[in-house]
Amino acid sequence: MDSLLAKKIGAGDFIITAEYLPDTNIEATSYGKLKSCGAIAINVSDNPYGSVISSLATSIKLKQAGIEPIYQLVTRDRNRIALQSDILGAASMGIKNILCLSGYHQTTSDMPESANVYDFDSIQLIELISRMNKEKVLLNGKKIEGGFSMLVGAVVNPYLRPLELNIMRVKKKVKAGAKFIQTQAVFNTTDFQEWLDAIHQKGITEKAAIIAGIYPLESYDEAIKLLEKHTDFYIPDSHIKRMKDAGDLEAQKKMGIAICVETIGKIKAMKGLSGIHITAGGRENIISEIIADAGL
Repeated sequence: MDSLLAKKIGAGDFIITAEYLPDTNIEATSYGKLKSCGAIAINVSDNPYGSVISSLATSIKLKQAGIEPIYQLVTRDRNRIALQSDILGAASMGIKNILCLSGYHQTTSDMPESANVYDFDSIQLIELISRMNKEKVLLNGKKIEGGFSMLVGAVVNPYLRPLELNIMRVKKKVKAGAKFIQTQAVFNTTDFQEWLDAIHQKGITEKAAIIAGIYPLESYDEAIKLLEKHTDFYIPDSHIKRMKDAGDLEAQKKMGIAICVETIGKIKAMKGLSGIHITAGGRENIISEIIADAGL
């Protein structure tokens, strides 16, 4: 693997990645804040909440702008034909990193009436790309021409319990070929420590780089909506209270960043952690502020 992210993982460096949320502005051409934010690679979200510019197209544009993309690919919207086609398309454009997800259910999007596909789950997608890497063939045995090479990543939720089943699923993703794992947003550092210690003891952190997700809450109302809408957000009551008591909306935004910085301070030296992933939720302008304030 010859991406910058792959090289950093191989060298054992502490990794900083961040996320870009595409929108519907087809004339967007400026990615200066992403290029200078301090992250070595940028995830491109794949239609998490409804239709926006495709992750593939945006990943290509980031690469053309001199930014290393992590192409996100969800199985919710594609069958195996489309998945393979998009993966080949990404490789043909020189994209070297891919993050495999099942995707949020369409009922959490702004188009809940949409049909889902889920021909593959995320583990099967990881296995598919790993096979394409090793054997240079598609599922039907058709040979891939040219130098196909993709660094494959996965997403996990460190808060799912029982812990034994959580670890089992992480092991499956690593066995399937995931070389880096980005976690869902970390708020409760005690439970995250328990999870990280468990997978470290199982030797998983030696096989895949573990990158902890960090999410800056924008407001008290947003925190409540996230808890109501998504099962993968575990925000402690103490954080909710701090957001509520912060004051006006601007003060709440500052509190959200402060909580992020505190969280990074608590987890960055944990044994087995390889890096931090900042999911800014469309607020890419604050990524550099969080990285600077956290001393990264």
